[in-house]
Amino acid sequence: MIAAGAITYGLRLSFILLVGDREIPGDIKTGLYFVPPAVLAAIILPEVLYSGDELQLNFGNFRLIASLIAVIVAWKTKSPILTVAIGMIVLWVLLAFFV
Repeated sequence: MIAAGAITYGLRLSFILLVGDREIPGDIKTGLYFVPPAVLAAIILPEVLYSGDELQLNFGNFRLIASLIAVIVAWKTKSPILTVAIGMIVLWVLLAFFV
């Protein structure tokens, strides 16, 4: 673990030392802006859309329903905390009443 941490730290530090004093081109800045949402989607979507090895695109998929409501909350409020809170509450209510 210490070696993995040292390698990770070294890689991050190398970019700071090599490129830290230069201006990042506009196209690269624009591309980097979309990295966090893309990574988050790659982590969350399989958990929402799949149950085991099977794709679940139906109203029996409570994670999908809660996620869609959370997307609407995020779009309307722009509040990450409220989005997560409403999404979790909707999921818990659906699980409590329909499972």
